[in-house]
Amino acid sequence: MTTATSPRLDGRLLTPGDPGYDAARTVWNAMIDRRPRMIVRAASVTDVVTAVRLARELDLEIGVRCGGHNVAGLAVPANGLMIDLTPLNGVRVDPIRRRARVQGGALLGALDRASQPYGLATTAGNVSHTGVGGLTLGGGMGWLARRHGLACDNVVSYTMVTADGDVVTASRTDNPDLFWGLRGGGGNFGIVTDFEFQLHHTGTLTLVAEFDFRAEDAVPVLEGWRDLNAVAPRQATFTADVHSTASGPIATVGFVWVGDPAQGHRLLPAMRALGRPVAERVTTPSYLELQQRDDTTGGHAYRRYSSAHYLRHFPTAAIEAFLLRGATDLCAGTQLPGVGLQAHGGAIADVADADAAFSHRGTMFEFGAGSRWTDPIEDDNRMAAARTAGAELAPYANGVYVNSLAADEGQRGVRRAYPAAKLARLTALKTIWDPQNVFHLNHNIPPSHA
Repeated sequence: MTTATSPRLDGRLLTPGDPGYDAARTVWNAMIDRRPRMIVRAASVTDVVTAVRLARELDLEIGVRCGGHNVAGLAVPANGLMIDLTPLNGVRVDPIRRRARVQGGALLGALDRASQPYGLATTAGNVSHTGVGGLTLGGGMGWLARRHGLACDNVVSYTMVTADGDVVTASRTDNPDLFWGLRGGGGNFGIVTDFEFQLHHTGTLTLVAEFDFRAEDAVPVLEGWRDLNAVAPRQATFTADVHSTASGPIATVGFVWVGDPAQGHRLLPAMRALGRPVAERVTTPSYLELQQRDDTTGGHAYRRYSSAHYLRHFPTAAIEAFLLRGATDLCAGTQLPGVGLQAHGGAIADVADADAAFSHRGTMFEFGAGSRWTDPIEDDNRMAAARTAGAELAPYANGVYVNSLAADEGQRGVRRAYPAAKLARLTALKTIWDPQNVFHLNHNIPPSHA
């Protein structure tokens, strides 16, 4: 660093009005329109260290951007310093050791593209332009999780910049308590600039099966789908959603299979026996295509809000609430959120709950209710509808995924994400590694004296 206002960087320093400033502060929610005083586009670990020390020297809040997919917009500090890790995006694969070194600004698609030529992969979300860092630090659910565990379960080591600007390594042997906390504790402890992942032989093939039903006919369908999920092979991840169409609400049930599609086809007769669908889709995308099928272009232009839960059970009353989406009538209104379920279990539940900060490993399904829209006049109604849909499923919830917390949930949301005993351990860890709560623009775990 040369001076407080002109640091020496391998990357770039952006201030309001500079080319690229507005693009760098744009995240996956058009409701977020905050303006940092400066943005450091970090191209090296040294840049991250410099940015942390500069922010502390100038007493600026720090926000950290990986892929910009956090809908709460926590990466963008108003009048603060944003550390944009996007240029720090390298991925190196060792196919012999089945390891991948991934820099903190890499996107999931880069990890997939680097590992799939060898038939390798690790759990990496469902959208290729999500950041590896944010996904993994919160836990990291994806199509391989039931077979190989969450993204955080596949991290061998982390390299992290601390609040003092030091660079440390965390693994099962180096700083093991920090390693425990980084596996699900979010960005509370520092800025991870490098992840080392264990890769798995997965092949390059998949199968996706989806069956559409009229929502009014879907209660017995979802009951049967739920029961099939309980005995499904780990290569299958069951999914369900409800969405509005011009002809009325549609409930879709199905599964994603990673591996030989011929084996996945064995599940189709049981799925078809659930009822008579109005439409059926069975496709065999490559794994890379699967990872991109939910990608959207221009997605940063949408305003977004969501409500989420982990569900340990999914009784008939919960199915009925799921289909209603917070309304009193299946066809009530056009601004109802879409709702979805993704199955957990398998290898996720194999890991002892005490092994990592990530919690609620006994979850059956993850539930989400989400809306996206473009007109600001709809903000209040859209957010209220998503909250209502979430509230209807709350009686069946056992917690929440920290990466799915809404910006307005605050400490109540953090307490939903972590049981009391685990939150106490995370608080103690925060007190050691970030006693001044420098990294607080996250789903924050304050130090004990705060």
